[in-house]
Amino acid sequence: MILQGKRVALPSAPVVHQQFEAHAQATPDAVAVVRAGRQVTYAELDARANRFAHFLAARGHGRGAKVGICLDYSTDLLVAVLGTLKAGAAYVPFDPAYPAARLQLLLAQVPDLALIVASPATAEMVGSAAVDVVDLDRLGEHLAGLPATSPGVPVTGDDVCYAVFTSGSTGTPKLTAVRHEGWFNLMNWLKAEYGLHSGSHHLVVSAFGFDLSQRALMTPLFCGATQYLLASRNFDAMLAYRVLSEHDIRVVHCASSTLYVLIDWETARRGDALTRLDYVLFGGEALKPERLTDWMRREGNTCTLLHQYGVAECTDVATSYDLAGYRAGEHDIAPVGRPAYNTDIHLLDEQLRGVGAGQDGEICIAGAGVGAGYLGASGPENARFTTIEVDGAPLRLYRTGDRGRVTETGDLVVAGRMDAQVKVRGMRIDPADIERALGRLAEVREAAVAVTHADGGEAELTAFVVPEAGALAEDAVRARLLRTLPRNMVPARFVDVPRIPLSPHGKVDRAALVDALENRGL
Repeated sequence: MILQGKRVALPSAPVVHQQFEAHAQATPDAVAVVRAGRQVTYAELDARANRFAHFLAARGHGRGAKVGICLDYSTDLLVAVLGTLKAGAAYVPFDPAYPAARLQLLLAQVPDLALIVASPATAEMVGSAAVDVVDLDRLGEHLAGLPATSPGVPVTGDDVCYAVFTSGSTGTPKLTAVRHEGWFNLMNWLKAEYGLHSGSHHLVVSAFGFDLSQRALMTPLFCGATQYLLASRNFDAMLAYRVLSEHDIRVVHCASSTLYVLIDWETARRGDALTRLDYVLFGGEALKPERLTDWMRREGNTCTLLHQYGVAECTDVATSYDLAGYRAGEHDIAPVGRPAYNTDIHLLDEQLRGVGAGQDGEICIAGAGVGAGYLGASGPENARFTTIEVDGAPLRLYRTGDRGRVTETGDLVVAGRMDAQVKVRGMRIDPADIERALGRLAEVREAAVAVTHADGGEAELTAFVVPEAGALAEDAVRARLLRTLPRNMVPARFVDVPRIPLSPHGKVDRAALVDALENRGL
């Protein structure tokens, strides 16, 4: 089974930062970035990025080099990103929201790192690196003496623009590289398909290390719009909502769980900042439509929710679905829609043969967005980037490990991970199926299911539940689950929690729930 995206011609050099440069020339006085009330124009940002690009080039860190960036959201971060791209190099986010031990682990995974851009607030976090750590403020006088014009480094669509960390099945971080062509194709699709323009101002709400954050950072600059940055290292719902309320922001990219938090914040305060947006582009984890239904039905809500699917290895987004078309009675799982431009979805069996219509298969992504592979990795990891034969011609694709099918209307549905099933009492179970069943119960506001261990050491399922009101009636919930789930899929324990914690990327942090339970914090 194949879903094909629309074929759209790309320029001979599909390079994202050149779009930004075109806006800097055409509208130099337009506001490029706003943080804590301070505005920077396109001309100012372009000049600063050019000077940093010249700095990198003078040190020999040009085309093919990898530049680490460990900065809080700021104009300096965008200067470092754009300057790195202009020099022909690729940037690697080191998220200052991560614990120091995690950052040290990540630093060891980057082959041939050139240098790291940090600040006085973040330099110590990457102090263990075996490369120079530079501070743009301390380099101020030196940078001021460098040309404010573009270095004119030739960059191609095949060159790597950034590389982000994504954890593997063993939990060991892997560095996956994205090509300029894929990143350009993604933003060109968002701009053309959804009519983004110079007024499509964005607010970044996800952590810098998240793959989603890379397109969230650059899309407004690709369109000539304004990028708003939060003056907070970690996601702050109150601050995010205040910025949304006070400024003419039109677009937000986020993980599903972050969207739920923002909607809860708006509902509790009877606000309308979210309903006035043009788009929220979200995904990254299994959707809980019941968390969105009431908000979507609010009178005057003009915000379009785009439920999207993709992986970091393939430039983050591969498909998109307007959730206005979702009908709970027609869909067991909310679809993730149809492919982006120049993107194909192949559903394959274990022998990499296409499955039939309506059948489940492994979701494999082909097309412009397929990345350059895992840097410094070999063997089974890079084997996920493979080649199959289609109509007698070789086709490079990425095996996501996700299980999916295509609906009768031609939309992709992600049913879960091929390897997400856990074995409990000899039976294989996908926790996502249980979470969906819990989400349909009136007593449950939100739930996450994880594998824990009983006193005897045997594996069991525990449901961490945020009740809709008051304490959870465990026996009643168990009885209702037994109407739709087999007995072996009903959790052994139900633990009331005030909220479901989120990781720095804005996704459900099941590990934190399990740790709290084991340490008697719950």
